Amino acid sequence: MPNATSTHPDDAAAAAPAAAHRAAAAQALLDHALPADPRDFDELRAGRSLRPAWAAFAGHLGAADTSSLSALLNQRRQQVQQRLRQDGVTHNVFGDAPAAAGASTPGNAGARPWSLEPLPLLIEPADWAHISAGVVQRAALLEHMLSDLAGPQTLLHQGLLPPALVLRHPGWLRPLQGHRPPGGRHLYVVAFDIARGADGRWWLAAQRTQGPSGLGYVLQNRLVVAAQFPQAFKELRVQRIASAYRLLLTTLEQQAAAVAGNRTPRLALLTPGPYSETYFEHAYLARYLGLPLVEGGDLTVRGERLFMKTVEGLEPVHGLLRRLDDNWCDPLELRADSTLGVPGLLQAARAGTVVMANALGSGFLESPALQAYLPAIAQHLSQHGGQGALTLPSLPTWWCGDEAAWQSVQAQAVHKVLRNTFPRSGQAMPAPAEVAAAVHDDPDAWTLQDRLPMSRAPVWGDGALWLRPALVRVYAIADGQGGWQVMPGGMTRVATRDDGSVSMQRGGTSLDTWVMTEGPLDTFSMLPQRLQLHDLAQRRRPVSSRTGENLFWLGRYTERTEQLLRLARATLALLPTDSAAPVRQAVSMLALRSGLVPAGAPTLVQSATVFERLLLSSLADAQAAQGACSIGYNLAALERAAHSLRDRLSPEHWGLVRTMGESFKSSLAHASAGSLGGLSGAASDTLPSAAQVGPALDLLGLQLAAVTGMQADRMTRDHGWRLLTVGRLVERLQGVALRLELFVQVQPGQGQALGSLAGVELLVELLDSLITFRARYQRHEDLLALADLLVLDATNPRSLAGVLRRLRLEIDKLPGSAASLHELRALLPAHGAGLTLEQMHGSSDEALARQLHSLAQQLGSRAGELAERVGHHYFTPAHGLDQRV
Repeated sequence: MPNATSTHPDDAAAAAPAAAHRAAAAQALLDHALPADPRDFDELRAGRSLRPAWAAFAGHLGAADTSSLSALLNQRRQQVQQRLRQDGVTHNVFGDAPAAAGASTPGNAGARPWSLEPLPLLIEPADWAHISAGVVQRAALLEHMLSDLAGPQTLLHQGLLPPALVLRHPGWLRPLQGHRPPGGRHLYVVAFDIARGADGRWWLAAQRTQGPSGLGYVLQNRLVVAAQFPQAFKELRVQRIASAYRLLLTTLEQQAAAVAGNRTPRLALLTPGPYSETYFEHAYLARYLGLPLVEGGDLTVRGERLFMKTVEGLEPVHGLLRRLDDNWCDPLELRADSTLGVPGLLQAARAGTVVMANALGSGFLESPALQAYLPAIAQHLSQHGGQGALTLPSLPTWWCGDEAAWQSVQAQAVHKVLRNTFPRSGQAMPAPAEVAAAVHDDPDAWTLQDRLPMSRAPVWGDGALWLRPALVRVYAIADGQGGWQVMPGGMTRVATRDDGSVSMQRGGTSLDTWVMTEGPLDTFSMLPQRLQLHDLAQRRRPVSSRTGENLFWLGRYTERTEQLLRLARATLALLPTDSAAPVRQAVSMLALRSGLVPAGAPTLVQSATVFERLLLSSLADAQAAQGACSIGYNLAALERAAHSLRDRLSPEHWGLVRTMGESFKSSLAHASAGSLGGLSGAASDTLPSAAQVGPALDLLGLQLAAVTGMQADRMTRDHGWRLLTVGRLVERLQGVALRLELFVQVQPGQGQALGSLAGVELLVELLDSLITFRARYQRHEDLLALADLLVLDATNPRSLAGVLRRLRLEIDKLPGSAASLHELRALLPAHGAGLTLEQMHGSSDEALARQLHSLAQQLGSRAGELAERVGHHYFTPAHGLDQRV
């Protein structure tokens, strides 16, 4: 009987070229690698050869020589960057000035594209087994410590933890002393930063327990990088990560179900807001998990229960996946200057009416000084049924508040890493020569740790593989049964600068983390299981008041920018003509009242040259520095509104909104011969000409048309979309009314703008009805024809009757009682535009002009009042600030 493992000669012959190809590919990858410091652990190589995992990876790249490999990796790098741009993956980088009172502001942060390298970090099964066991052990230890310190405090009484280390820490929340969260669990997800040292062992560098960040970026990194190397991903048997997200959601749902009376609980993801460092991942994770994304202003506590303020009223919230640090969560009992939290949230937590992942009060566990005491605590617990010595070691640590520890390390302090014992304590980091003095002044505030020479991971760039320090963040997820599971992967950050910092705020970059397995692959998908009938109502995402307000303003700013664009085009086209004074005066007044030029600007009749320069200098002014809220300002406002809606807008929608302002400014800069200085002041000689700005306006017109199409045809028709549409229609009603008012009124000493064909066609063009007007009325420019098209024609979406017809329909579909909706509708004419043919019958042109002028004024005023009523009825300012209009 032949040997079962024998190979047929033909198979061996076929395998030989494949083996040679893999060897050549491995050599090509090896040839691109730059020399490594022999004192560091090289993740890519063992001696002069690739490590087995990297050799296998190279064999599936499809490139067997150095030139083709270089071209392939360059292509993959470009594709990764392109995908990140398309998806709008960003992180916020903060400036030097801190945000006041805990409120993130646009001036403090700038959105940068997320940095991701095409090559992953490869972790072998044996390494992962060791990491996973150590992480589970440490997560269980932290949960035990929280339970003890919030209750009997045995660790303090037995001297296993110094009281000052815990009680002085700002993350120790005295208002929660003695509190046991629902279900008894404090931690649902814990993050551990680990790195491989020069000896090849994995070491713990830090732990994150309040609201561990990165889960959204981990998912995004996996989706992008796995798609670049699908064959390698499959053949290396990389474990999937979706189960970890499902486990987190399931565990939170299980605990919150008891709070909800064993009904399907309402969960939400709490974010600090759009200017949080990692806001993108908050929005991304909320969408992936199917949770509404809420800020503190979206929530309120009533009768010790937590509610979400929605456009339909208050909706109960039973569980929060929290991304807001403890101290900011409740201005009543924690930081009084916080504008990010929920007043009364601690009281709801103490009442056990809301489950939080993680529970409040875990911040002190993040102190680096704690690492000095964890081994002894673990050993002590092993004598009472614990797991024994820690298998994942932490760096040697000395808390300077322990006099004996400080004395033992003082002589070597200059060779150690000095850390703040109490993060965000405001203590400035002393210079090396001043460490002893700083410790003498406040020993509790300082901790010393050994330096960790992190292993070097390969990063592709400039035609070579660079070896960079790598730090891996891994996540332990509570399983709902008292145990823990570790996500098979994580977020690897690598340094790109000589200082070795892996911080994304300081220029670090990220890698996808591939954990290979010898066991079965997890094929779980986050696609939902079969729904039950009672689940359907819970699956409909509520529209918070803040979200409704942002959608309302998204519609208004989109319409307003479109109107300003059309007005700017028409005004610049009017400049070189010899149009009549009433036309130029009407356009000037329209530009002034619309914000296209600053208040006090001379009209086109008074000084066309000055008017033109002021208009051109204001076009891209996003800060309204001259007082003109022109196109650039409204594009920036539109982007801010869209930024707050990242979890609701498609990547294409958000990406287009985000790039419109950039491309508009860039186009105008190009028209100004590369100088943006001329766009900041009217006195500059580098302003583009009216003809030169035409392409920039044309491009913006196409982009706005695309955004309008996305809003009209690519969004779910929920209450949020209704509010967006109402906002757009209110803005349009005001715009149509203002244009009609200014063009029909008689200018003192000049006449009426509609007294000439140029004035008639200009008004019709401003209302995007020129083609219909010419086709229907040919050259009849009399006032009755204008009234028919721009006032009475309900089929024209830019006429008063057309706008009002749609506005009445959308108001009727808003949430609320019949009485409240009737109150809104009562501000509008019951039918048509409020003016009929019968009322105009027999009127002279002068009388008809007065009728139209009165109607336009009335409807413009009613539109403003309607916007105020909608805001009062449905919206609650999220941060106590008024919307600038």
